[in-house]
Amino acid sequence: MDLERHAAKQGWDQPLGLYALVPTVELLRAEPGLADLLGIASPEDEDELTPVEQEHLPDDLPLEEALGRILWPEGVVGCALVMERLVVKGSDETLAPGEDPSASGRETEEIRMVAGVLRDGSRHCAMRMRSHDSESEVLSGADLVPALTSALALTLDLEEEPEEG
Repeated sequence: MDLERHAAKQGWDQPLGLYALVPTVELLRAEPGLADLLGIASPEDEDELTPVEQEHLPDDLPLEEALGRILWPEGVVGCALVMERLVVKGSDETLAPGEDPSASGRETEEIRMVAGVLRDGSRHCAMRMRSHDSESEVLSGADLVPALTSALALTLDLEEEPEEG
């Protein structure tokens, strides 16, 4: 949820953001100078994580393919992705970046999705609609965007359970 609030402060129409989630204790041990920059005297919780923004993913690759090329090192305990998409109202269908929503004749909604996965398998997602742009209306849950969390889990080399069907 901290990443969602951070993204909200930056406003809409932001590029996709990919983050490594690292234990704050380990980060400060490796880079003590970051404590002042982050405004942290010492982490209050051993399980506290700090998101570390990564370089932008290549624009010329589909998201799934770009994520498929990532394998995080052991020190990264999780990862998160922040992205905006147009979704067709009343469905879980998203339009491809650059796809003209008027061409389909269907009504769309702009959303911001934040999805995070940890090596222990836990997941969390948050979703904000541009038309309901307030913190009190952010949807959140363990797996609001299952395809996205599954793709992120693979970057951590987590085995995905096959879907029953």
